Amino acid sequence: MVPPRIADVLAVPVRGGFFADDQAAIRAGAEHDGFGYTGPPRTPGFTAVRQAGEALSVLLVLDDGSVEFGDCAAVQYSGAGGRDPVFSAEVAAVEVAGSVAPWLVGREVTGFRALAEELDGGLHTAIRYGVSQALLGAAARAARVTMAEVVRDEYATGAPLVPVPLYAQTGDDRYLNADKMILKGVDVLPHGLFNSPAAFGPEGWGLTEYLRWLVARIGKLRPDGGYRPRLHVDTYGTPGLAFGGDVRAVAAYLAVLGEMCAPFELAVEHPIDAGSTAAQLDTYVLLRAELARLGSTVRIVVDEWCNTLDDVRAFVDARAADVVHVKTPDLGSLTDTVEALLLVRAAGLEAYCGGTCNETDRSAQVSAHVAMACQASQVLAKPGMGVDEGLMVVGNEMARTAALVAARRTREEILR
Repeated sequence: MVPPRIADVLAVPVRGGFFADDQAAIRAGAEHDGFGYTGPPRTPGFTAVRQAGEALSVLLVLDDGSVEFGDCAAVQYSGAGGRDPVFSAEVAAVEVAGSVAPWLVGREVTGFRALAEELDGGLHTAIRYGVSQALLGAAARAARVTMAEVVRDEYATGAPLVPVPLYAQTGDDRYLNADKMILKGVDVLPHGLFNSPAAFGPEGWGLTEYLRWLVARIGKLRPDGGYRPRLHVDTYGTPGLAFGGDVRAVAAYLAVLGEMCAPFELAVEHPIDAGSTAAQLDTYVLLRAELARLGSTVRIVVDEWCNTLDDVRAFVDARAADVVHVKTPDLGSLTDTVEALLLVRAAGLEAYCGGTCNETDRSAQVSAHVAMACQASQVLAKPGMGVDEGLMVVGNEMARTAALVAARRTREEILR
């Protein structure tokens, strides 16, 4: 069979699944005004503290008339923690037309990895992310298999291609959305969005009270007595701010939370922001050592300052986290996401295939395939902050993919 060629590349601005927020302004005390925030932005590139999320669909028109696409999207807190600046679909469309399209038009689609690895590393991470999604989709179409099978086979992951645990996020509506998660039996919850000193509370009172409520709420609403989700909260460095950067004080606080959450396991994402990748590595090594000294089972999740494949490798080598958030838009090309997930898994740590609420339905679907192919420990239900939509998009994609793979395997066994 003659492999298809890429006949045309189209770049179409579309909507992101949420908003881009200026984390620096929020940490500095920007207050909610309805769904927006008051005050001026602080991070370069932002025109407001909260602005509508943008995305860019990159469509690959193949010479057989078929079309595959991927969506360029960036994280909610762009420009923070060493990340690329806030994403502009209009600017990106010009870059795709000027550099990506000339590179791709006329190329044969004979697979995913080799072609995607040629992507220009100087492009915005969001562009690399979207283009690589389109290339993975085209490779799957050419081979007449699922995207998960392409990744599994090209990277020899050996994954069984079954759904992995889903992690949902509440957004600011921490209580009603947590109820949704419990009633739907979500594997990992609730994220919580403790992204400001006001939400975290003096000495962590806000988070403490919320987790106390959550444990009781699970007991009341859980679908069956055997339901035992992992509790995973994202704190955006607020414990470090509240305790003046004192690692021992933060560890003591987290240990108390862990005991309070029993029998549920607790994972805490980004408890301290040390200001750079090197400082984050040193700080998290100390934090994990102090938690171990206290006999705590709280698991530390790294996010900010772990944005590239090299960053992931550094955190793994230093054992500076229990769970590594492989944040798909930050890694850029999906080739780096795959390698990062496999690297973390091989080291015996938990590989969380994450991302952001600000992605799209397409990037979420593609992420589901990658998570399955790499046997991630969990995958983010995205996009948006409404819970139901993300669970549906990612969960349903994994269910369909697993069914297709199982049916194909059954047919092959019958033919043998």
